[in-house]
Amino acid sequence: MRGTTSSGLPAFHALGAAAAERELLTCCASPVWAAEMTRLRPYGDLAGLLAAAQETLVRLDWPQVLQALAAHPRIGAKPRGADREAGWSRTEQSGMNDAEHGVRDAVDEGNLAYERRFGHIYLICATGLTADQLLDALRRRLGNDERTERGVVREELAKIVRLRLIKLLGDP
Repeated sequence: MRGTTSSGLPAFHALGAAAAERELLTCCASPVWAAEMTRLRPYGDLAGLLAAAQETLVRLDWPQVLQALAAHPRIGAKPRGADREAGWSRTEQSGMNDAEHGVRDAVDEGNLAYERRFGHIYLICATGLTADQLLDALRRRLGNDERTERGVVREELAKIVRLRLIKLLGDP
């Protein structure tokens, strides 16, 4: 459904519920989130949709957040596939493309340590970040307690969802 600034939201509103949910699942893999965002249509403008997305994300329980995380590749892993979500992930993680071998290894080790500590992947809005910045954030977050880290994960997920919704609707 790649829309443009002028037709993205109207085109999204014109979709049937199942198609709208499929589109939204590329932004956030929580079926609960996608269903609620579809139910709340129509949105007056992009800002209204983005506000609803944030409010809906805040209401997800932790298992629903984990479901959303499961669709994200590890930082440094090459997302497979030719679908929209894999393409977005490749672009979002492009800061890892030119990472030195030592940094890449440290990110891989950090990913494993993070998963052992928290039980899920390390999620960060990687757009615009270098490999060194991704590694530094990973190391800092390994020091978080579980409650703090869950809050950070929700914030990072919200950033990713916001960027992807803007891409989905074709806005610059």
